[in-house]
Amino acid sequence: MPSTTRLRTARLLARAIARGLAQTPDPAFRAALGWSLLLAAAGVIGCFAGGFWLAGHYLRGWWASAGWLASAVGGALFAFYLYVPVAAGIAGLFTERIAAAVERRYYPDLPPARGASLAAQAWDGLALGGLVLLASLAGLLGGLVLPGAGVPLGWAIGAWAIGRGLFVTAAMRRAPRAAALAAYRARRPAVLLLGAGFVAASMLPLLNLAVPVLGLAMMAHLAIDDPRPG
Repeated sequence: MPSTTRLRTARLLARAIARGLAQTPDPAFRAALGWSLLLAAAGVIGCFAGGFWLAGHYLRGWWASAGWLASAVGGALFAFYLYVPVAAGIAGLFTERIAAAVERRYYPDLPPARGASLAAQAWDGLALGGLVLLASLAGLLGGLVLPGAGVPLGWAIGAWAIGRGLFVTAAMRRAPRAAALAAYRARRPAVLLLGAGFVAASMLPLLNLAVPVLGLAMMAHLAIDDPRPG
């Protein structure tokens, strides 16, 4: 990578991170974060409650005890491995609110957004959660099959899945999917580096839950910088 490209990538990253963090107190950010956490938590609680109800309703004796144990273990695994992907998918549904807040504060002169349809953006938000889920599972399986490879493999897959997913989600607000993917290829180094940072943040309790919302905001800055999404 030429030195000028590295400097530009570093500048884009620094600006996106600084502005994304600076806007954390924004009411739109707080609302999106709150809803994503609440809905994802409801999913986790629903898994626990549903498993316990099924075990108590259909099983008897020691089978019921085994069912309750399986429900507890399954709910815990869901909370550990799937909470962040579910939160990411839900946060993707708030792309419009988050991106509009970013543009209102930092890019007030931009013309009205004319990108992919709201249905396509909503579907892409759900697909984002699926990408993060697949990345998490691939890293877990990689660690089981190749001892010692799970962490670097999961990190690499996660950087791609989270970075690409968040960037394309943000870019599609101002561009059709084909143009958003072209913008991703043009910004790939910055997107993947930022994605790697999101993977690191996802390993920290509480901070991991803010990754989808802050990630969308930071990726919006990278997408807007490229003239093609605009």
